[in-house]
Amino acid sequence: MPSLRFDALRMILKDAVNKEPAVANGPISDYFGKHVFSHDKMRRYLSKEANREFDKCLDLDEPITLRLADQIATAMKTWASENGVTHYTHWFQPLNGATAEKHDAFFEFDSRQGVIEQFSGKLLVQQEPDASSFPSGGMRNTFEARGYTGWDPSSPAFIVDGTLCIPTVFISYKGDSLDFKTPLLRSKRALDRAATKVCQMFDPTVKNVVVTLGWEQEYFLVDERLFQARPDLALTGRTLMGHLAAKNQQLEDHYFGSIPERVANYMKDFEYHAHLLGIPLKTRHNEVAPGQFECAPIFEEVNIAVDHNQLLMDLMNRIARHHKFRVLLHEKPFAGVNGSGKHNNWSMLTDSGVNLLSPGNAPDKNMQFLVFLINTVKAVHDRAELLKATIVSAGNEHRLGANEAPPAIMSVFLGKELNSILDQIEATDAAQFLSSTVRQKIKLDIANIPELLVDNTDRNRTSPFAFTGNRFEFRAVGSSANCAAPMISLNTAVASQLNLFLSEMEAKVKEGIDVDNAMFTILQKYIIESKKIRFEGNGYSQEWVVEATGRGLSAERSVPLVLKEFLEERTLEMFQSEKVLTEKEIHARHEIRLETFVKNIQIESRVLGDLAINHIIPVAIRYQNTLLENVKGLKMVLNDAEYQEFAKPHIQTIQTISRHISEMRTLVSSMVDARKKANSLADITEKALSYDNEVKPHFDFIRTHVDKLELICDDTIWPLPKYRELLFMR
Repeated sequence: MPSLRFDALRMILKDAVNKEPAVANGPISDYFGKHVFSHDKMRRYLSKEANREFDKCLDLDEPITLRLADQIATAMKTWASENGVTHYTHWFQPLNGATAEKHDAFFEFDSRQGVIEQFSGKLLVQQEPDASSFPSGGMRNTFEARGYTGWDPSSPAFIVDGTLCIPTVFISYKGDSLDFKTPLLRSKRALDRAATKVCQMFDPTVKNVVVTLGWEQEYFLVDERLFQARPDLALTGRTLMGHLAAKNQQLEDHYFGSIPERVANYMKDFEYHAHLLGIPLKTRHNEVAPGQFECAPIFEEVNIAVDHNQLLMDLMNRIARHHKFRVLLHEKPFAGVNGSGKHNNWSMLTDSGVNLLSPGNAPDKNMQFLVFLINTVKAVHDRAELLKATIVSAGNEHRLGANEAPPAIMSVFLGKELNSILDQIEATDAAQFLSSTVRQKIKLDIANIPELLVDNTDRNRTSPFAFTGNRFEFRAVGSSANCAAPMISLNTAVASQLNLFLSEMEAKVKEGIDVDNAMFTILQKYIIESKKIRFEGNGYSQEWVVEATGRGLSAERSVPLVLKEFLEERTLEMFQSEKVLTEKEIHARHEIRLETFVKNIQIESRVLGDLAINHIIPVAIRYQNTLLENVKGLKMVLNDAEYQEFAKPHIQTIQTISRHISEMRTLVSSMVDARKKANSLADITEKALSYDNEVKPHFDFIRTHVDKLELICDDTIWPLPKYRELLFMR
């Protein structure tokens, strides 16, 4: 009886799909943002007075009146109807990591019970989706179903599949945040206020600071039919078993190689639809592992960038099905080859367009750059464990510390030139620094940073938090994650640190110390206090693990243990003082992260046990029976001496298969017992630790036996698509 694997392989060979992409004629600029109700489009539908009022609300962060909301709703519906839209939805990002939407039609009954097209400001501003089935971390009971979505005017509405999607926040009946967007907006505001005050020390005309984000999205593509023949891929997003292919990435011939035609057509297709939605995708290329690829956009304001990444992940999945592909966004879908990350390139920009993390080439701007650089490094040093807690997960745990991703040790890479400058400041006293000769020398060195960075400073891909010329690249974020999570913590940490800097500056000035002297003294102190977080070497090396431990940096990788940082007093105090998350909201997020971890490991355990017992062992026994029949046949036709010689390898193979089957049954039984024990625990932290320490360790042992059997059993009866097929069938 043919296996699903061979059915899938035959279908691929018979029906080689190479769907032409949906691409418009002409340059991207002709259709970019066509399906977005941008502020420019809004201006064409609103009066000048309404436009001015809307701009003022955004600039001053003021609430929008219901009267103005009515005008915008009418304009939005008119534009949407002109584009064939019949329904609308509040599009939000609950704490399950996905996006959510509930569609309603643009119509109401009029006074005569006739149907009219209608969309009011009240419907635009607020909706009431059922909140009972979304993760809440104990912030509401199961029977408390009421939740609210509230329009986010800073993120434009867009059209997907004939539905107007309106980006919103999501809160409970009692006002608690149930989403990623709400605290992201709060963190953005906190950093804006703190950074603006610091900027005004150098330029009083600065009115606000915008946080920018440029994400890089890595992903794998597998043929849809092979995907469907792998229950582990379909249910967990990763292969729980599978021997490494003879050829994988060791020849380094896939990275930046020519893109396969079928893949290129898929890329063009989702890029076209992304551009219609205003997602500024710019880069595409092959990644290191076979079957792995990457796309990246132009930098945007952080809230818009997060919305666009969430929207793109959904878009990539939908478009992939048209090309008979499946997208794998799991951080480690295949063992032994590179996993996937989502590099978050983060910076700050003033309203006049000055990048606060760009060294610049004017000496009088260098001190401002140093202030933001050093305070960011200090924030990462002080909140290193929190930043790690925002990116750990059951999936990312497999990737961190492997030979393609940053280690599970938070460190900062600055490059030789910047490190040298910080060392100079550390070794110089204030009087010497403030003398014209030394100060001018340091200023001139700093002014040359852009050229030196381009020519002399390498890009350290082993660093989880690396300075790359005019931004920091948070490389440790997982590919499937909502990048709002690390941005919330990073924004808040830097805002808190900048406020501390302002307080210390104010205290020193009150003591009669002049501004320049005070600033130098404080920055020097920060450089010394945060020095242990700076590392320029190879983060993959074991020497770094030893050195980091000696420095007092944590190398902890256990997800439940790392997540405890959310409940530390310093974390609770920071989020509350910056008005980003309440204590209740922080505890809820900690509980949700633990629950998600437990559920992921639980699902993987169930799938692994099912595959081992119901798929692999029966096939191994079938092949073993074939060998037994062969041995019996040899016994009939060979003399005793020949039989002893020629049957021995077959008998040894039969014995080897028996050992693997026996060990596998024992391990699966032990894993199930451990899972039952973990499930009996009421406390979520204890349950997560039990799954981490008692259930998960069985996975690799069971996999070892399966992978050994894959090398022994007849290829024609092996039930699951193999790595050589999953990674190379294009």
